[in-house]
Amino acid sequence: MKTIEVCFSPALYNFFDTSNKTLVIIDILRATSSICAAFEAGAKKILPIATIEEAYKAKQDGYVLAAERDGKVLEFADFGNSPDLFTPERVKDKIIAYSTTNGTQAIEIAKNSNKILIGAFVNLSALTSYLIKKPDSIILLCSGWKNKFCLEDTLCSGAIASILINSGKYITNCDSTHAAIDLWNIAKNNILNYIEKASHRHRLKNIVSYDVIKYCHTINATNVLPYYKDGFLEKLI
Repeated sequence: MKTIEVCFSPALYNFFDTSNKTLVIIDILRATSSICAAFEAGAKKILPIATIEEAYKAKQDGYVLAAERDGKVLEFADFGNSPDLFTPERVKDKIIAYSTTNGTQAIEIAKNSNKILIGAFVNLSALTSYLIKKPDSIILLCSGWKNKFCLEDTLCSGAIASILINSGKYITNCDSTHAAIDLWNIAKNNILNYIEKASHRHRLKNIVSYDVIKYCHTINATNVLPYYKDGFLEKLI
């Protein structure tokens, strides 16, 4: 049987055996939600960038740049890190350079893995339907906040794990997976109400609109599945 593990933070990544496993990167507020929105809007590819210096170079090299730190747009970027900013007018048929506080750091850490997929509430069915059909065991990597545990990523990992285990194709003996599922079961009937206690929700209150927060917690707002290949994110589905 295929197995599921949940890694609550990139700081814990090196404690996991990642060989021959698919990694799913999760950053609900807002990187993986925005990546899905970008491909839904017609982006050709996304170049994930870990550092501010590399982001600046990408801008100088002519890329359209979406970038933020601590939730705020970098002054030299074209725009920031909210799903509603990735409009067809900005991104359709373009390669977008992208750098964030947490999500692109998680991608950088995991980039040498067997396979990397992008997961969020907004593409929950596309992701889980794909995983159910594939042979690999998986690790759900929560991007967290500067290597700290966060609720929203853990809730999403619990939703993914719950669907996969209920499919009969996966099992788990991982305590963090059980904890994520338990949190999801508490929150699933009213995700937005539950997420009001999340620290990053409050961090973003004066930066992004409530509509952005709502979108990031909307299940199946898109039907895309991004994956990492040769340094870029592309649309697998």
